[in-house]
Amino acid sequence: MADKAIRVGFVGAGANTRKHHIPKLKAQPGVELVAVANRSKESGERVAKEFGIARVEDDWRRVVEAKDVDAICIGTWPYMHRELTVAALGAGKHVLCEARMAMNAVEGREMLAASRKVPQLTAQLVPAPHTLEVDRVLKKLLAEGYAGEVHAVEVQGTQQGRFAELGDAMHWRQDMRLSGNNILNMGIWYEAMMRWLGPARRVMAMTKIARPKRKDETGAWQEVKVPDHVDVLVNFATSVGWNESNPSENQRCAPLRRTPRPGMRTAMSRRIATASNGYAICRTRAEGMRDVTAAATMPSTIDVTCLRKKCIASPISCPWK
Repeated sequence: MADKAIRVGFVGAGANTRKHHIPKLKAQPGVELVAVANRSKESGERVAKEFGIARVEDDWRRVVEAKDVDAICIGTWPYMHRELTVAALGAGKHVLCEARMAMNAVEGREMLAASRKVPQLTAQLVPAPHTLEVDRVLKKLLAEGYAGEVHAVEVQGTQQGRFAELGDAMHWRQDMRLSGNNILNMGIWYEAMMRWLGPARRVMAMTKIARPKRKDETGAWQEVKVPDHVDVLVNFATSVGWNESNPSENQRCAPLRRTPRPGMRTAMSRRIATASNGYAICRTRAEGMRDVTAAATMPSTIDVTCLRKKCIASPISCPWK
């Protein structure tokens, strides 16, 4: 494959595919854009004209089964990801599938099983990009114990950069028929956190739907089943960043109250790092807790604080005053 061009076919050419995948693949040496199939042939023709894609198909199967296509880039909504991935791998094609992976866990496992049957092929999901620039440094600091015992992480983010508008039409992400069991962008933030802390052990959530019904693209009223707001509490199996070989270093990072006062279970927090992509690692102390809280509100400010000096807890609840 390295000695010849990689010929790519596109099934689905949504906003992210047009903004990132098509132009960036086109810019790579040794990559040819061979064919595209979109929701309609007309929209496919517009994409082909814009990016110089050789052929437009009105049936995605023709792209997947084409002998002059080596790899498939899937840019549809999640409701087609499993079918397209399994079909493309079965046809001997490499696969790059847009996140979100699938409609639900069952479909995701079917995609994984299909990829394992053809280990000679590359099957990849588009990774959560929000923290890629800082992941390596963050993991290094945690592994070295620089931050002490990471007791809680708080992630806040909005889906569209704003709160839900009551008068808006139904977005495809609010339509469970198209989006499946994918809630806002919680999945990609959890993916990012797993890079730092590993997988979750227990999850609790509370959700809110701002408007129970919205009009779809045809003007018909549809029931909204995907929440506009979600708060998630996650327990991790282990504490990451605690330096077992040198406990004295952990104590220098910040003194801890072994017995929290009544009503202070989650109030005691100390920011130890923030990053430009809108997440913050915070430290709390309540015996036995290792929780992650995620809420659907992205911070609007960028603040890089001192890791050992700046405490943001209130004077009443601050355990380090």
